[in-house]
Formats: sequence, C-alpha cells, structure tokens
Amino acid sequence: MGSCFSDVRGGQQAVGGTRQGPIGGVGVGGGVGGGNNGGRNDAVDHFFRARGQPALFSQIELSLSASKLRDRDVMSKSDPMAVVYLRKRDGMLEELGRTEVILNSLDPAWIVKISIAYHFETVQHLVFQIYDVDTKYHNVPVKTLKLTDQDFLGEASCVLSEIVTKQSRSLTLSLHNKNLQVGVRNLGTLTIHAEESVAARTAVEITFRCSQLENKDMFSKSDPFLRISRVVESGGPLPICKTEVINNNLNPTWRPLCLSMQQFGSKENPLVIECFDFNASGNHALIGQLQKSMADLEKLHKERNGANFTFPASHHGHEKVLKSQLFVDQFCEKEQYSFLDYISSGFELNFMVAVDFTASNGNPRNPDSLHYIDPSGRYNSYQQAIMEVGEVIQFYDSDRRFSAWGFGGRTYGGTVSHCFNLNGSPDGYEVEGVEGIMAAYAGALHNVALAGPTLFGPVINRAAQIAGQSLSYNQSKYYVLLIITDGVLTDQQETMDALVRASDLPLSVLIVGVGGADFKQMETLDADNGIRLESSTGRVATRDIVQFVPMREVHRGSISVVQALLEELPGQFLTYMRAREIKPRTQMPL
Repeated sequence: MGSCFSDVRGGQQAVGGTRQGPIGGVGVGGGVGGGNNGGRNDAVDHFFRARGQPALFSQIELSLSASKLRDRDVMSKSDPMAVVYLRKRDGMLEELGRTEVILNSLDPAWIVKISIAYHFETVQHLVFQIYDVDTKYHNVPVKTLKLTDQDFLGEASCVLSEIVTKQSRSLTLSLHNKNLQVGVRNLGTLTIHAEESVAARTAVEITFRCSQLENKDMFSKSDPFLRISRVVESGGPLPICKTEVINNNLNPTWRPLCLSMQQFGSKENPLVIECFDFNASGNHALIGQLQKSMADLEKLHKERNGANFTFPASHHGHEKVLKSQLFVDQFCEKEQYSFLDYISSGFELNFMVAVDFTASNGNPRNPDSLHYIDPSGRYNSYQQAIMEVGEVIQFYDSDRRFSAWGFGGRTYGGTVSHCFNLNGSPDGYEVEGVEGIMAAYAGALHNVALAGPTLFGPVINRAAQIAGQSLSYNQSKYYVLLIITDGVLTDQQETMDALVRASDLPLSVLIVGVGGADFKQMETLDADNGIRLESSTGRVATRDIVQFVPMREVHRGSISVVQALLEELPGQFLTYMRAREIKPRTQMPL
C-alpha cells in the first residue's frame, strides 16, 4: 500500500492541526496516515470533549463460547447466558452486554457479540459471568433478567490486551466460582475471540484538485487549503481532516488524503468541503464551499467532472455559485491494516526507561526530594510514571525484558554518566518486567550520586542505536523510550538533532516532566503545534516521535496524565509501518 503522507513545514503545517491518533485504522482516533491526512485533529478532539464524549476509537466485538459447563438442570441440560463486565478503577463492575440464552447446552457458542471500545492506553479488565437461565424466563428479554434469580455457573476474567495480542485473537480461560472461592473444581472453560469492526479497516485515498479559485490576496495569489467536515446528526459539521497549504496557486493539486470509514461515516454521509486562503494569523478567508458525499466524489472521479463551489448567502441574498471548481483526480478504496492487525500477528512494543539522576531532584533521603522512596509504599513521581506506562506496555512485549538507564548521575566509577545501566551491571542494561525496573531504580538511588547537567542526547542515541540495529534482523519490533526528568535541558540542540535522526527509526519517545520546573522548552520537542523538529543541519524530522506531559497536570477522567501519553503511540507506530509499507507478518483476513 502506498503511503498517505504530506510534509508541510511551519505555521502552514499547523493548519492541519493534526496529531497522531491512538488506534490503528480509525481516522480521528487512529491516524489513518501521517501528517495532515487523517491523524488526530485538535478541532475534532475539542468537538468531542465539548460534548463530553471520547474521540473515535477502535471498536472491538467479542464472541464467546464455552465448553463443559456445569449442568444445573435436573431434567435437561443448562440454558446458559453470558454477561460481560468492565472492571473500573474503583473496582466497580460496569455491564457491557449480555448474550442470548442457548437452550440445553453445556458447550454453547453464543451468536450475540459484545461490543467494547479498545483503548490502547489503559489496562481494560474484563469479567465474564455465566448463568443458567430458569425456564420460566425464556421469553423475557435478556436485558431485563434479574441475575439473582438465575443459577450461577462460573466466572472468568482477563485483560483485553491479553486477547488482542494473541495471533488467533482468542483466549481460553478456566471458569471458577465468584471471588475465586474453593468449590467445585472443574466448572468448564470460556473462550473469547476479539474482532475489530470491519469499518475500522476501510479507507479511501483521494486526490483533490481545484481550478479557477478566486484570488483573496492583494499582492499575490491565494494560498489555498481544503477542510473536510462530516455532517453529524446533531446538525453541525465535524471537521475530519485538512490538506496541506499550497502557496500562491489558484489551480492547486493537493497530496493524496487517506480517510477512514470511521471518519466519513458511510459513502452516503454528506461531507462539507471548504476551500480557504491561508493566513498566518489563523483568520483564514473562505474561498468557497460545497457539500458532497463520498459516493458523489467517486462519481465526480469516474465521470471526470468538476463541482462548482458556492459562497454562502449574506443575510438577504442568495447563495452565489462560483466559477471555481473541485475535481477528484484519484479515488481509491483500500483496506488498511490496523494497529491490532500488526500486534496480533506478532509485532511487539519494546519498553525502555531513562531516569533523571541530576542534583536538582533533591537528596533522595529527604522527604521533599522527587526521588524520595516513601517507607509507606506511596509512589514518588518517577515510580508512578514507570508503573503507569509499564503496566500498559508490558502486554505488548512477549519476553517482558526492558531496557533501563539513568542519566546525569555520578556512577560507580566516580564519573558523571549521561547513560548508565540502572541495574549497575557493566554490560546488561535489561531488567525483568516492570518490577525489575522498580527494583533497579531503588537500588540505583543507593549507589549513584545525583549530579548533572541534564542531557537527553546520549540516552536517545542509545535507544536509537538499539532500534536501528533491530532493523537488520527484525522488522516487527517498535521501541518506546520513556524519559522521566525534573529539569531544563542543557543540550537542547543536541537533543533535537538526536530526535530528527531517530525519526526514521521504529522509535517513539515519551517525556514525563516531574516537579515544578518550567517545561516550556520540552514542549518545543513535541510537535503538536504542527511544526516539525529541525536539526542544526536543517534536516526536518520525517515524523513526530515525541510526546511530552508534565506530571503535575490533574488526572483526566479514567486515565492518568501519564497514560494519556500512550494515546498517541498506536498512531506513531502506524505512521512508521505504513510509510515503509511494512505489513503484518501474515496476511490478515480483510
């Protein structure tokens, strides 16, 4: 599959307002392309948040079957029904759905599927309960059944990530009594199979061209870009993507856009296409607009016709039809692989951590130090960041061996090092699991003296070296470097150079700022404003690989600030894989 990318620099790139989105295959929440064509869009995020809704996500359907259930009926076999719950952060169970009742079966395969929104950035704990439904309720809708009136057959639980990382996307669990009570030993098994909804994979690659655009600039020609919005039921248009800006051109052809079905809804859904003249002030001048569905745009392409733009009516006048026209030079429907397609075919995320050991953190023995280990077991900010990112990513790494470094500390030899092994080993930088990182961190606080300055370059270069070396033997690994720091960078240009070089590699960098420092400088490393990083030699990053968040921001709803960082990862992963036309290991059934 060809890539669907655009690369525009400076403020004009920010017109697209895009950020890589969380889930593969979905548009707004899933970065169908990179750059300005289908990545996550600030305007879209605002639209959803203003209505108290999450942005678009990947919808998963769970199919359930069971084997060798207990028989609770005297004259016949059990009549089982399954109920699925999501365990929330406070431990409460939220019901997601119920299957139908299957009569007289100890090995049911239910037809009704349970729908759940897959969020990469959180650990989604699922609980499954099986009930034998009493005969007198067989004509009652399952949603209205009181579960206390039914016979309990067994329960099982897992994390959604455990299912979707399996190549078969299926997981078989042993059923047990509630609260793991000792009772009947064998209650049978439950098998859960996860499928992404087909809509998440359907996309259209489309190339727009305009002719005879009206000139809005006095001393030069207009600098046009298109904004495409979907008309939603509430009445208002929802922006779904924007093209790049083409300078000084009244007959522009833009780079191809990739739009997923989750962005445009259906081929009949009306879309509003607006053409603007770019202004650096953000006050873009409308050149013209029109309303067409995807089906209409496909027809324009087939018939090689143009559609006239109109200019909205003033208070008393009529809508003005313009000479300016929109043409569709390319219209190509395609199936796109999603993040879950890659993960379930064996692609892995490898977790790396780098911890700031500079003196500005304060003496670890003092309770006001950012490195203070509280005897009560309460985590400091460094431990919290390691745990919150690690507990999510660990499911996507089969051997759970993680790289762990420190920087800015005076190590065992007495010299200041800007990339030392956290476990103190001269050669081995890997530790076992998130617990291994936590233990190595606690140990290093006893053996490493805090020093300085704050340099990111060496740890980014080390991570990039490992990611680069992996390409020679394995294209199915993607690396995630978490840098936790309290301070202001001393080597900002060297860091930018390292990040620009690393933007060609299978690597993302998450930076968590702890403490009360001014982190404005960090925000320049994070290209969310649309301006890509530029190295000292003038080379521009091929993609945005950095996410930064200060720890002091309040928790957002059900996920923490640190886990909010992870929302961007699947989109960054997909941008890398699609740009290089790397496909899942086995051809997924589309």
